[in-house]
Amino acid sequence: METGNITRAAEQLFVAQPALGMQIRQLEQTLGVSLLSRHSRGVSPTRAGQVLYERACEILRLLDETEREVTAAGRVEREGIVLGLTNGFMNMVGRDLILRSRHDLPAVTLSLVEERSVVLVDALERHEIDIALAYEVHERPGLLRVPLVEEEILFVSAASKMDHDQLHEPIEFSELAAHGLVLPGQRDGVRQQVLATAKRLALELNVMLDVSSISMMKNMVAHGDAAAVMPFGNAIDDIESGRIAGRRIVNPTLKRTLYLVRSRRRAPFKYENELLELLAATSVQFAERLGPLAKRLEALDQPLSATLAALLVHAQDKP
Repeated sequence: METGNITRAAEQLFVAQPALGMQIRQLEQTLGVSLLSRHSRGVSPTRAGQVLYERACEILRLLDETEREVTAAGRVEREGIVLGLTNGFMNMVGRDLILRSRHDLPAVTLSLVEERSVVLVDALERHEIDIALAYEVHERPGLLRVPLVEEEILFVSAASKMDHDQLHEPIEFSELAAHGLVLPGQRDGVRQQVLATAKRLALELNVMLDVSSISMMKNMVAHGDAAAVMPFGNAIDDIESGRIAGRRIVNPTLKRTLYLVRSRRRAPFKYENELLELLAATSVQFAERLGPLAKRLEALDQPLSATLAALLVHAQDKP
């Protein structure tokens, strides 16, 4: 259900694809119903399959919650939570988040994982992290997501190659074609948005190199080897020091959305509400530091715990 593909599911479970397919067929025979519809793109659930999936998620959450309560009964222990953050968010407000968590969540051991959004979502689905703040998270059966902040993406280039008058002027998207660009790897959301926009405008970009390392991208930009498109948070130190220059992109503006994401299958933590409110406050701080590059979304004007609870109820009620 969560991968939409038996082959990918088998890879995540570390079993052979034929063996997994046989298990599914045996389950269908035992229940006397078809659970999955097979098609060229993979699989999708039948109505019976959707019902079974919803009940399975509920059962797994109860098992997880029961284990936590039994383990914690009769003794006081710190609760461990693994939080996934992107590089830009960590650069801008990561230190504040850590310091505030020590003060506001003394009974929680908060572990931070810094990765690209696509990696964080994969880790969530493998239950390697508990909650994440990630960009452009598409709807998936096993995930709950809440949009928090809409953020503009910048064009960055070597400051020494720009006239002072240009430093704060926006750049037309069509002007990107005049620059050699270094872009992140194939699965990166910023790269996909840049290329999709260029295709829509019938514009051919000069992509010189694919580089998955943010520090290497910035180093190449600073030395004038290429220009790039990246979020302000990824380049904040270099922009503020004058090592590279960042300009807003217009016609069209490139934007992305920051989501709070967690698995539907995971039982709530004891201090989850407190953590969610801390993440909401830190996201507000993040948006404020971005200034005109950011727009706070509606979810930040109400308790995140209530929003997630409503999403969970809605997901369980869906046919």
